[in-house]
Amino acid sequence: MENNLHNEEERIRQAFSPKNWTEIMSMDSWEVFKIMAEFVEGFEKLGRIGPCVTIFGSARIKPGHNYYKLAEKIAYLLTSKGFGIITGGGPGIMEAANKGAHYSFGKSVGLNIDLPFEQNPNPFIDSDKLMTFDYFFVRKVMFMKYSQGYIVMPGGFGTLDEMFEAITLIQTHKMVKFPIVLVGVQFWEGLIDWIKTRVLTEMFIGGEDFDIFRLVDTAEEAVEEIESFYQKYALKPNF
Repeated sequence: MENNLHNEEERIRQAFSPKNWTEIMSMDSWEVFKIMAEFVEGFEKLGRIGPCVTIFGSARIKPGHNYYKLAEKIAYLLTSKGFGIITGGGPGIMEAANKGAHYSFGKSVGLNIDLPFEQNPNPFIDSDKLMTFDYFFVRKVMFMKYSQGYIVMPGGFGTLDEMFEAITLIQTHKMVKFPIVLVGVQFWEGLIDWIKTRVLTEMFIGGEDFDIFRLVDTAEEAVEEIESFYQKYALKPNF
């Protein structure tokens, strides 16, 4: 036991020695070029795609689930209105959205992420519109920069992360305002009630911040929110 502890302490000491720390910092510097390459490739490819709406949601939802069918219908209706669809490229809600775009003969974009547990791209992404990223933060910039709206379906931590980051950037005027539509009243209303009763009551946000997003229940309502927004505001690039 004592030998194991000694060996672990020695390993930690060596890892944080000045020599090793210098090597780590040097590797970090070179990593900048890999990050830049992902940004350049994303900007060049996505800059040619045209107006798109991003649809987020759980990767765990299976075909046949009500949320899957709803996402598929939303994507189908949006592409019939001339919008392309961007997703995270994986299964579940992402697959449903790409499927709806595919069968509507619309643009179907997938921004996949390389994960240890292997998120494979779904088969409904246009072959020339699939990108795979190593860095979550680069991928998130692509979602925000090249989307004219967010449709947020029920999902987990990743969905919440992407939704709240967009809300924060709009709230702080770091991004051009675009429609953020939460779909599924029963799923979202508990969170929204908590934000109202706790976060708003504590004055950590203002009442006007609730104007940043909309809550709807049907595919038609979700599409109407996107359409009505752009009847009032011209399409503009983000950032």
